[in-house]
Amino acid sequence: MTNWRIYIGVAGLIGSSGAVMAQQTTDNVKTTFQTSREWRPTIDNRADAVMIYGVGGNPSDKHKRLPFNERVKSWKDRGYTIHFMTGIAWGEYQDYFTGQWDGEWHLDEGQVTRQQDTIWHGYMVPYIVPTDNFLAYLKEKHVKPVIDAGIDAIFMEEPEFWARAGYSESFKREWKKYYGFDWRPQHESPENTYLSNKLKYHLYYNALNEIFTFAKEYGKSKGMDVKCYVPTHSLVNYAQWMIVSPEASLASLPVVDGYIAQVWTGTSREPNYFNGKERERVFETAYLEYGSMESMTAPSGRKMFFLTDPIEDRAKDWVDYKTNYQATFVAQLLYPNIADYEVMPWPERIYEGLYRTNPNSDQKERIPRHYSTQMQVMINTLNQMPLSENKLSGSEGISVLMANSLMFQRFPTHEGYDDPQLANFYGLALPFLKRGVPVKTVHIENLGYKEALKDTKVLLMTYANMKPLDPIAHEHLAAWVKAGGQLIYSGTDNDPFQTVQEWWNTKSNTYAVPADHLFEKMGILPGADGGVYTYGRGSVQIIRVDPKDYTLKTNNSQQLIKVTQERYQAAGGDTLVFKNNFYLQRGPFELIAVMDESVSEDGYAISGTLIDLFDPELPVSKKRYIAPGAQGYFLNVDLIPDKQKPQVLAAASRVYDEKITKSTYAYIAKSPIETTNASRVLLPKRPKSVKVNGKEVFNTRNWHEESKTYLLGFENDPDGVDVKFVW
Repeated sequence: MTNWRIYIGVAGLIGSSGAVMAQQTTDNVKTTFQTSREWRPTIDNRADAVMIYGVGGNPSDKHKRLPFNERVKSWKDRGYTIHFMTGIAWGEYQDYFTGQWDGEWHLDEGQVTRQQDTIWHGYMVPYIVPTDNFLAYLKEKHVKPVIDAGIDAIFMEEPEFWARAGYSESFKREWKKYYGFDWRPQHESPENTYLSNKLKYHLYYNALNEIFTFAKEYGKSKGMDVKCYVPTHSLVNYAQWMIVSPEASLASLPVVDGYIAQVWTGTSREPNYFNGKERERVFETAYLEYGSMESMTAPSGRKMFFLTDPIEDRAKDWVDYKTNYQATFVAQLLYPNIADYEVMPWPERIYEGLYRTNPNSDQKERIPRHYSTQMQVMINTLNQMPLSENKLSGSEGISVLMANSLMFQRFPTHEGYDDPQLANFYGLALPFLKRGVPVKTVHIENLGYKEALKDTKVLLMTYANMKPLDPIAHEHLAAWVKAGGQLIYSGTDNDPFQTVQEWWNTKSNTYAVPADHLFEKMGILPGADGGVYTYGRGSVQIIRVDPKDYTLKTNNSQQLIKVTQERYQAAGGDTLVFKNNFYLQRGPFELIAVMDESVSEDGYAISGTLIDLFDPELPVSKKRYIAPGAQGYFLNVDLIPDKQKPQVLAAASRVYDEKITKSTYAYIAKSPIETTNASRVLLPKRPKSVKVNGKEVFNTRNWHEESKTYLLGFENDPDGVDVKFVW
């Protein structure tokens, strides 16, 4: 199968049947997935690597578990690169909590709410306050054995501290250690809330630093270069779900080698407001989530895997899963600088779980054959997905500033502050995204990287929903404006978090609000009225409106649109172009998303020799129409560089051992058992023979003359199906 990507994932493991020998293949992995199970033919999805979950497994998995080494061997024997994943905020750690490790019970180290309820992930699995003792346990019992087994990539997922927690005795001890004064209940004041969430943020920043530093040093002592990754939800999602996590600050840790962007239907279907209406906007939210993850890491050059999930945690139905999977899948592919993917989490849940057949039925079944075929076609395209210098269609250069402190003001709420469904963020982003502007996000923590703002013409920001944790960010913003940047600051600066004890109002600083410090850097008086202020070659537009008003109210974003259009023209003379769609080409793949609630109700027409990758029958069309609210994903045969070379263009299996002669093309196809393969194969001419496992299956009706492709179908087998074409 032709590789359109930059590099090929390595799928081999060196080693005996015992411990996996050091692989040193981490950076060659393009596709991966996570599972707590041993290899089984029903879940063998043929990604480059597998992340074996947990030394003791996944506490959410109630099936009988094989020992870790046996699970590792079962996947190694099937040719997978072996990585390790476990949770840092929860996991199969009952031996720690029940005293089996050090003789003392540690259930008091769970995250506890104001009502003194422990927040549980499962039975005897609390969300954890990451104390020094717990980190020592994690190193000894879960990191060291994995490295001893020769595994050189460790994924510590979901560093999560719930905003509603912060009342346990262990948290109170950490408070005293960090701040030097006694714990204060977070519900009593905005300042206490801010301080509480800031500590939660620090605890998991420190935890990851501790664990990864140990992993790298221990690996080095054994001659291994251990890579360390953080699978994490986006800042958009954590803020909306009221969870605190280190997020962008991890860029400052040299022990972090990369991330997995855990974005899927479950995160992206969280409702938000636009034009006065609260509803799910899965594509738009997913686009912003993936964008916040890309911008979090892009300046540092670290590796990023994008995740999608063909289902989700919540029990829905197969129709719902399919629709939203398509939306999130297209959203991830609209970032052409990312080309590494976690193709699915928990294949055992996807292939073997029982879910409703449709929203109006209580009947449950395993994944329908048509959906498993479509899903496998989609994930196999990821093995071929290239990086691309092509740009997403639309007016470039509009960015929204984000900060980790978005997570600090979400819960508990206080008088004088309300931010429904993160409306202050969406109020800056959705008015442009819904008009077809490929709005990006910029993390304030990354402003020290010169690349952070290099593609931004107009930066939108507010301190209504976040606060700067370091004054250096204002130095960078002022320098950017002075060099010609256009900054729009929208906010009333009257929320109660403006006066929390922070750098702008302590020691020698006496600023009433943090924006005053920023304005001073650009010669603007404190508390300045709305208007345009010139600084150097750039300018600052102040709007004394909190951004949530642009989206909570109907037809109320026109002021923001107008001033942004003016600043955009000032940045370079261009005019923002509004439309209701996005288009991107990546190699032979073409992606389209058409939005509803936009400037037009028209659909998007695309022409070419198009294989529909969302249709399990892989039909070929000359023209397709994408309606508002829908997405399209096509392989355009016209864009294949060498049409005389026989190749599998799209398939619900992964292709191995290709052999080409002047008149034959043969390969082996592998995919999970109990699924059906559909393949669209490009050939130089109509075949006269097509054999599957030696049996003749040629059917003249399966040949498409115009595209020079043959449609082939058969039952999949992870051991491989032999295919041979003769012409």
